[in-house]
Amino acid sequence: MNPSVAVKIFEAGRSAGADFVEIFEEETRSSSLGLKDSKIETATAGTDYGIGIRLLYGTEVLYGFTSDDSEEALVNLVKTLAFGRIAAMNGGEGSAAKPFEFAPAKRVCDYNAAAFQDPRVLGQAVKQDFLFRADKTARGISDKIVQVTVGVTDDCTHINLLNSEGLNVEMNRSHLRLSVSVTAADGSERLTSAERPGAIGGYELLANYSPEEMANSAGERVLRMLTAGYIPGGQMPVVMGNGFGGVIFHEACGHPLETESVRRNASPFCGKLGTAIGQPCLTAIDDGTLEGVWGSLKIDDEGTPAQRTTLIENGILKTYMSDRVGAKEVGIGLTGSARRESYKYAPVSRMRNTFIAPGKDSLDDMISSVDYGLYAARMAGGSVNPATGEFNFAVDEGYIIRDGKICEPVRGAALIGKGHEIMPKISMVGSDLELAAGVCGASSGHIPVTVGQPSIKVDQILVGGR
Repeated sequence: MNPSVAVKIFEAGRSAGADFVEIFEEETRSSSLGLKDSKIETATAGTDYGIGIRLLYGTEVLYGFTSDDSEEALVNLVKTLAFGRIAAMNGGEGSAAKPFEFAPAKRVCDYNAAAFQDPRVLGQAVKQDFLFRADKTARGISDKIVQVTVGVTDDCTHINLLNSEGLNVEMNRSHLRLSVSVTAADGSERLTSAERPGAIGGYELLANYSPEEMANSAGERVLRMLTAGYIPGGQMPVVMGNGFGGVIFHEACGHPLETESVRRNASPFCGKLGTAIGQPCLTAIDDGTLEGVWGSLKIDDEGTPAQRTTLIENGILKTYMSDRVGAKEVGIGLTGSARRESYKYAPVSRMRNTFIAPGKDSLDDMISSVDYGLYAARMAGGSVNPATGEFNFAVDEGYIIRDGKICEPVRGAALIGKGHEIMPKISMVGSDLELAAGVCGASSGHIPVTVGQPSIKVDQILVGGR
C-alpha cells in the first residue's frame, strides 16, 4: 500500500476519535486438485484480494473490509465504520497529534524460502502423481475398498499490515494440505477413515509424505474397524492415543483458554490463573514458533511476534492466549495469538500449535493399569460448547482394554464430558508426543491449527456406545 494512502486512512480514523487504526491488506492465491473414482474430479484455482480496516475505541472494535483499494473508497470505509462516533462528536474532529511516520517495511516469511517450490509457478500437474499413487495403493489393499478420495490443496498469501502506531510489516505465508480418504464396505456396512497431514511451505513438501503409507494407514484402519463390534457405554478409564487425540484438549480446553472467551466471562477458567486445574503430570503449551509446522507463524495478524506460551504447567493454570483487545480486558501480556482467516475478519485470540507436553509414562504402563476400559487409539471429529467445555467426540479407532491388555476392536464409541472436569482426571502422560494438522473455525474464521498430545490415561470418562 502506498504510505500516503495509509496516512489518509489513519488521519480519517483519528478525526473520528479512534484510539487505534489498523490496515490489513492481503492477496491469497489458492488451488486444489481432487481425485475420486480413480479420475480427476475437481480442479480449482483462484485469487482473493482485499483490505480490512479496524478501528479501536478502548476495547470496542469496529471492522470493515473492501476489495476497492482506492484512497476514496478506503477513507469512506473509515467514515462509514465510525459514523455513529462522528455524529456523537457533533461534527468535531479528534485532537491534533504528531504526523504518522513509518519505518521501512519489515519482511518476514513463514516458510523456508531457499527450498520453496512455488505452487503459483509449478501449477496443478505436480500433484497428479501423488493422487494416482495413493488411489492405486488403497484399492490394492482389499476388494472391500469401494471408494478412494485423494486431494492436494495449497495457498500462497502476501500480507501488508500497518497500524497507527507505526507498524509496517509484510508477511509471506504458504500452506500445503494432503488428504487420503478410504471407504470400505461389507454388505450394508460402510465405514470411512482418512489421513490429512499439512505443513507450511510449497510443493517441496510433497517429498516428505508417502502416498502409499498414507493410503495403507487409512485403508488398513478402516478394514479393522469395519467388522468390529460395539462397546457398551458407561463410565470407565480411557487411554487415548497420541496425535489427533489432542483435538479434545483443543476444543474443550483450548478455546476456553483464549481471552476471546475469558473477556466475555464465557469460560470455566475465568479467574483461575495460578490455581491447580489438573494433576502435576499435566503441562499444556500453545507454540507458534515450531518451524514448518502447520499452525505456526512468525508474526501474528496484529504484528506481534509469535512465541511459545505455557498455558498449564504441572497442573497450574499460568496464562491465557491473547490478542490486543483480550490482553487489555483480561490484564495479561500479548502472546502473539491474534489470528484471522483473511482480510474479511477482525483478529481475535486463537490457538496455533496446541498440545499436551510429553510426560514420563509409557503406553504399556497405561494399558496394564486398566482392568476394563477403552483404548481410543485415534480420535475423529466432534462438537463442543466453548462456554461450558462440554464435548462429544467420536473415536475413529478403538479397542477394549481387558485385564491390562489391548483386546478386540470396537467402533461407534464416543467420549463425552466437560474439559475442565476431565483435566484433573488425567493421571498418566506418555513420552510419545505427536502433532496433527487441522482447521479450526471460530469468530475470526477458519484457520490452520495443530493439535497434539502424547498418549494419556484419563481415570474416568463417560463413553457412549451401543
